[in-house]
Amino acid sequence: MRLSKPRIAPLSESDWDQAQRDLMQPFVAGGRVFNVFGTLIHHPDLLRRWLVFANHVLGKSTIKVREREVLILRTAKLVNSEYEWGQHVVIAREAGLEDREIRAIGSNGDGLGEPEKLLCDAADELISDKMLSADIWGRLNELFDTRQVMDIVFTVGQYTMLAMALNTFGVQLDEGLPRFER
Repeated sequence: MRLSKPRIAPLSESDWDQAQRDLMQPFVAGGRVFNVFGTLIHHPDLLRRWLVFANHVLGKSTIKVREREVLILRTAKLVNSEYEWGQHVVIAREAGLEDREIRAIGSNGDGLGEPEKLLCDAADELISDKMLSADIWGRLNELFDTRQVMDIVFTVGQYTMLAMALNTFGVQLDEGLPRFER
C-alpha cells in the first residue's frame, strides 16, 4: 500500500444515513463492506454516478472476463494500485487465470500467450503514452471488433482513474486479499 493509513477512512454502516444505506445495500456482502465502497460513500452522488460506468466495465463489457482481468491486473501493477491488484487476483483466478500467468502479468508479460500478451502491451502503451500505437491498434483490431477495442481502452482508463483515487485516499487492502509480490 502506498499509504499506511487512510486519508479518508471508510464510513461504518452505523454512520450511514438512509440514502447511503439504500445506495450501499448491494455492496454489503455477508456483513462486510469493501473499503473502496466504505470510502466512496462519503460522496454518495459521485459513487452513484461512478457505479454506472464501473458496472459497464466490470459486468457489461464486450470482452471476456479473462481478458478484462488481464487488463485490470496489468493496469493495477503499472499504476501501483495494490488494492486493485488484491481484489482482482481473486477474480482473475475465478476467470481461469493461473498463478504463473498472474505473476507474468505483474512482471514483464513473458510466457503469456495471445491475446494476454497483446492486452498487456496495450495497457502498457495506454498508461505510458495515453494512446495506442499503430502497431498495437492494428493487432488488437485483428483479434477484437470495434466495441471490444473500445472496451479495452475504457477498462484501462477506468482502473487508472480508480487507482488515482484509491492511492490518494489511502484506501487500505481488505483483509485476506493478496498483496503485490515483492
